[in-house]
Amino acid sequence: MHRRSRRTADSPLDRRTFLAAAGAATTAAGLGLAVGAGGRPASAAPGDPAPPATAAATPAAGAPAATPTGEGTTLVSVAAPRGSSGYRRLGDGPGWSRVVRADLAAAQNGREDRRTTLASFVQFTDLHLTDVQHPLRYEFFRAGDVGGWRPHEALTLPGVVSLVERVNKVRRGPATGTPFGFAITTGDNGDENAKIEVEWFLTALSGGRLTPNTGDPHHYEGVQNSGLKQYWHPESALRDQDKAAGYPRIDGYLEAACRRVTSPGLNIPWYSTFGNHDLLSGGCYPAAGSFIADICVGNRKLQYIPPAEAKWLMEGEVGGADPKGKRIESMLKSHKKDMRTITPDPRRVPLTPRQYVAAHLDPQHTGHGPVGHGYTRANLDSGTLYYTFPVSDKVIGISMDTTDPGGHYQGSLGTSQLTWLDRTLSEHKDQYALIFSHHPSWSMNNMTPDPAHPGEKRHGGDEVIALLQRHSNVLAWVNGHSHRNRIRPRGSFWEIATASHVDYPQLARIIEITDNHDGTVSLFTTLIESAAPYRTDVHDLSQTGLASLYRELAFNAPGSDTSLAGSPPDRNTELLLSRR
Repeated sequence: MHRRSRRTADSPLDRRTFLAAAGAATTAAGLGLAVGAGGRPASAAPGDPAPPATAAATPAAGAPAATPTGEGTTLVSVAAPRGSSGYRRLGDGPGWSRVVRADLAAAQNGREDRRTTLASFVQFTDLHLTDVQHPLRYEFFRAGDVGGWRPHEALTLPGVVSLVERVNKVRRGPATGTPFGFAITTGDNGDENAKIEVEWFLTALSGGRLTPNTGDPHHYEGVQNSGLKQYWHPESALRDQDKAAGYPRIDGYLEAACRRVTSPGLNIPWYSTFGNHDLLSGGCYPAAGSFIADICVGNRKLQYIPPAEAKWLMEGEVGGADPKGKRIESMLKSHKKDMRTITPDPRRVPLTPRQYVAAHLDPQHTGHGPVGHGYTRANLDSGTLYYTFPVSDKVIGISMDTTDPGGHYQGSLGTSQLTWLDRTLSEHKDQYALIFSHHPSWSMNNMTPDPAHPGEKRHGGDEVIALLQRHSNVLAWVNGHSHRNRIRPRGSFWEIATASHVDYPQLARIIEITDNHDGTVSLFTTLIESAAPYRTDVHDLSQTGLASLYRELAFNAPGSDTSLAGSPPDRNTELLLSRR
């Protein structure tokens, strides 16, 4: 499961971080290789042609480039706290300047006058749209560590809609002025692998109305009215541990958090990548067809376990001791008498990979396209969740599935997918390639067998890096999972990991790629926040007001990691890369 990122890189008990991405160390950088360009059409995976690119999918086909501007991005301003202690309000702070990184190639003078744009797009990652009344959420781990539950997670839907609004308003890359060709999510789109969360995700990005409420439509049934002091009770006088830390009392909060939200949808095509929370219960345990599925659609919810038991279970998850969820199953059975009775809801059922693809292919979720958002009938038939798509005439996108179906929050690739990746890169050797996945290389060490292919070998991050280094057309590997901004040179390409939109600082990333016509390519990365105002008003429970509150509550979340924004070289950058 992946709750919130921990305060320090080596704390073993904060569930949010070790499920986000274990370890702060990166794998070794590889050997430098050159990159070529060309213009071959992309092909979908596996074996099915990709749909043709829409006009908006290529930067050259839409509106022409405009004068670059950083307006609406973190180049201009970033949310900043007021005061130095206690519960802190947010306001407007100075922006983050762009850092030129010449780790892999020297920056040539005059390149800004020569360059032409190859791609301009936006990356979302780790949205974690959350059904907070779900029977099998793992809030009870907060008994073992204060970071085991997010006080703000009831507001994920207005939060992501505000991010969509930001992208629609910015519209262009701040380095080149080129209109965005597309957006792509890099996994953990939902939090519990629940059908309703998938529907919320698809509606939020494609446009429409969505109601963040399940179970009893007239009565909230989650931990925030449980009477347990370990959770923030916004509408109660209860002196819970979050109010003791300065969290406010907000009358009407829970009703507002369950109220209908309206999303305009992205005004550009968008693509979807699969994450561990999109398949596994809590990001850790196989859900569909298991004992977990029965609990998900049932009427009993566990809200508390003793601290020692919580710590023991969390330590087991860190080490991958229970990928099948047997410890959780035993624990739930032993605490059956301690569970709260809630209203069951069939929309909480976990989905299989094929059902997940089918939801994307549903015409009602097409929005600005493409149909399936990268997934095709071939994916539906095979149950695979990896594919290619056209970024522009000279660039192909490759979306990977790094989730291990056998369980555990860390990732890996099966041999068949690794072989497909190798073959696909060879077939498109005349195009630049961008690799997208949920897990970064340093979080791919999970060798749990895939139950559907028990004899197939699993492959980790070092093997993937080595494969990508053998292909001179790879420019970047873009991912998430760690909830942390981190950019690392990999010899012949860049690995770009982006912070989440659930844990503060709640960011997404614009990426622009240019040919500098001097033997180098530049990848510009620029972070953006949601469109919600920095300053909050606890009496403003409108959709926009809740989106602002979402950010402020996340900043003040007890046990939160204050380093997730990364250092300046991990934020707004120009990444140089040699090419032949």
